[in-house]
Amino acid sequence: MSEPLLRVLAQMRSHLLDPDRLVRAVGSGRQKGRQPRWKRIELRYVDLKAGRHLQVTAYDETQAHTANHPVGEPAREAVDALLDEPFGNWHVETTTHSHQVRVTKKLEALLHSTERTAPVEVGRGHDRGKERLLAADDPVFAVLGLTDAQGRLKPSRQAKYRQVEEFLRLLDASITEALDKGHLRRPTPEDPLRVVDLGCGNAYLTFAAQRFLSDVRGLPVEVTGVDVKEQSREHNTGVARQLADQAGLAEAQFVVGSIGGVRLERDPEVVLALHACDTATDEALARAVGWGASVVLAAPCCHHDIAAQLRKAPTPAPYAALTRHGILRERFADTLTDALRASLLRLEGYRVDVVQFVESEHTPRNTLLRAVRTGGRVSGGGLRSEYDELVAAWSVRPRLAELLAAGAGPDA
Repeated sequence: MSEPLLRVLAQMRSHLLDPDRLVRAVGSGRQKGRQPRWKRIELRYVDLKAGRHLQVTAYDETQAHTANHPVGEPAREAVDALLDEPFGNWHVETTTHSHQVRVTKKLEALLHSTERTAPVEVGRGHDRGKERLLAADDPVFAVLGLTDAQGRLKPSRQAKYRQVEEFLRLLDASITEALDKGHLRRPTPEDPLRVVDLGCGNAYLTFAAQRFLSDVRGLPVEVTGVDVKEQSREHNTGVARQLADQAGLAEAQFVVGSIGGVRLERDPEVVLALHACDTATDEALARAVGWGASVVLAAPCCHHDIAAQLRKAPTPAPYAALTRHGILRERFADTLTDALRASLLRLEGYRVDVVQFVESEHTPRNTLLRAVRTGGRVSGGGLRSEYDELVAAWSVRPRLAELLAAGAGPDA
């Protein structure tokens, strides 16, 4: 049910001006027919030598601009100026609630508020590093074995925690953009967002994604993990029960199946596939396309298939130096494989970014393909010609292309 925009913004103003309860707030997107000064803004309170200040970080197309406003009139002026900007979305987190505001085309407001299962502590440090999306002492990390009884990270699990944190940042940005631009539907408690993690293993990222999306972002989600091992299903189901008992997290579901063969009751809207080995990543991407998933995040691991093809095929002139040495040929194969995957996803109607992903303790691979469905399949034109010329020049047959041609695509 929509409400008057000014009334909802007035409610958010009271939260933004509460220096004790505000955890974090984000303004993004734009209202119909209007363009805000900033692409995105973030607000939180920090404690400086001069006292508590409202810290505003505003992002344009190229950089971030940070300003600190003393609590009182300066903070009120800053908040009022930001609320006057025609942002299309506001996400406001307090110690007790999470509020989502979306401005409709009629310039009314849709407000969704979720009460936290437990109050959160707020860090006000100014000189700390990145603000953590999930604090190290979050119950999910204790159950997963990353922290000790006091909520301190175990030294041997630091790399895994960094991996989780960077993954959540990429997931957060992808979900926010897809929601803001209408490429992903707004979930409701009656029809939650369907998320699947293909090849989930021990499900560290599965549970972290569920915790962040549901309890921090306040989005109703339904999470399913898929792995070929029955042992993984049994282990992860037990962890899900623990998290339900200790942290109030809804139980994620886990099923046994291969990436290419698993069958789900309903097609997922968000597909995760992190460190699936070699062509397993291609299978995950093909399944995501077949399901018509709105958001796809895939971190490839091991690019043996194209590397093997390059060893057998003649190198086109004048690029012999790229494949003459084994180590350079392998690195080039990695780059070529992911470039071809990105091109194929674009041909399927996705906007694709290839970004750096933090190294995990298991693999040095640190590339992530982030795709958001924005349109229909591309059948011709420059993008198709570019792809065709690339595979012809290097005499390779991408596994993803074979899978899509075999019927994994949405038109099959």
